[in-house]
Amino acid sequence: MLVAFDRRRKLVTDLLNALPGVSCVLPKGAFYAFPNVSATGWKAKPLASALLEEAGVALIGGPDFGVLGEGYIRVSCANSDDNIEKAIMRMGKFLEDRKP
Repeated sequence: MLVAFDRRRKLVTDLLNALPGVSCVLPKGAFYAFPNVSATGWKAKPLASALLEEAGVALIGGPDFGVLGEGYIRVSCANSDDNIEKAIMRMGKFLEDRKP
C-alpha cells in the first residue's frame, strides 16, 4: 500500500504542476497535496466551489485550514490513478476555459 500512495503522491504533484497557474511541491508522506493556485487569479475557496459545481472535482480551499491557507487548495491522493488523472484533467480544462 505504501508503494501505491507514493506513486499517487508523485502522480498528483506532476499533474498539478502541468496545470496553468498551479505550483505544487511533493508532499512528504501525506495523503494530500497542497498546491499553490494564486497564479490562476482565483481565490482558493471560490476556486474550490467552482471546481465542485462546474467540473465535478471536490477540493478544499486552503483558508479552511487557517488564514495562511489563502492561495492554496487541498487535493487528496487517496483515489485510483485513473480517477486522479480524470479529476486533474477536468481541473485543467476548467482553468483554461474559466477566468475568475
